Amino acid sequence: MSKSQQRLLLFVGSYAEAANTGIYVYELDRTHQQLRRLDEVSGLKNPTFLNADGVNNKLYAIEEKNVGDGGKMGQVVTFDIDPEAGRLTELNRADSIKPSTSHIQRDHNGNYLIVSGYHGGNVGLLKLTDGGKLIKLVDEQQHEGHGPHPERQDRPHPHSAQFSPDNRFALVADLGLDKIKVYALDETNDKLVYQGDGVTPPGAGPRHLAFHPNGQYLYSINEVDSTITLFNYDTNTGDLASVQTVTTLPEDFEGENTTAEIAISKGGRYLYVSNRGHDSIAQYTIDAENGKLTFVERVSTEGGHPRHFALTPDGDYLIVANRDSNNLVLFSVDQQTGKLKFTGATASVSKPVCIQPVKY
Repeated sequence: MSKSQQRLLLFVGSYAEAANTGIYVYELDRTHQQLRRLDEVSGLKNPTFLNADGVNNKLYAIEEKNVGDGGKMGQVVTFDIDPEAGRLTELNRADSIKPSTSHIQRDHNGNYLIVSGYHGGNVGLLKLTDGGKLIKLVDEQQHEGHGPHPERQDRPHPHSAQFSPDNRFALVADLGLDKIKVYALDETNDKLVYQGDGVTPPGAGPRHLAFHPNGQYLYSINEVDSTITLFNYDTNTGDLASVQTVTTLPEDFEGENTTAEIAISKGGRYLYVSNRGHDSIAQYTIDAENGKLTFVERVSTEGGHPRHFALTPDGDYLIVANRDSNNLVLFSVDQQTGKLKFTGATASVSKPVCIQPVKY
């Protein structure tokens, strides 16, 4: 199948009540630069973050449910993906951690999911069996402490997790602690074993992480102070050494802003982050010799509060999820310069939070 014939599906998670649509499936028609809705799913409360497995045709969504004591419990819902029709069929639901989760990530071998408990200060490891159909919580880690910001960092807030390229470590961005907590993935005992911390500047608030394709650089988008921190990553020990921190905002910007998502181009030449408040995607070049960032430009997201964005697998498009303006926005990516250009294509989605593109 040629590139022009390959199908590109987009799975979108959102804030939603269970009675309303929470997950959407779109197809990106690259020939006509259009977003076409194929399916939508209700019955989940706040399925904000998703993880898509295009090899095994599975989609994993976080959601939350009420429990008997009046509290809440995080769940993971597994869907089967029909790539031909672009439709989802629910397979099962599994409890994860209390009281809720903010992010879900799958390891590179497809054996585990890791969920981050922003409100509970905890991280859960779930094991996948039977081709990714069955899920069981096998370990939970509780973070302790606080950071200097009196409101945002009064306690731990694990916001997301990322597995190292060799799958030996799980790295957790804790916004409340200004730390990237590093855990060894013990597959023999199904455990997360604490190794150490990478540290961002005080009050930075690390949110999401991105590894460079060379596996030697890790970048943290810091939500609270709107910065990016570069770490040198030791592939043997998992140790992180801070190298550089840069702002995501113009020098003359005086409004309120928090950052959200971070992504690196397929070839590792460019890095992108989203600003919520300034409502922009900021682009940087990556120095191949040391990983350091140099600012290129900022582009309007054509909407409000860009909670998430994603590069397509081939790197030729970037799609933004603007939560407050309820839209998806399609940008083309110049393959030589990495610069973004608004295509004019948008799609209406209620409170979108996450986009997971899969190529078939």
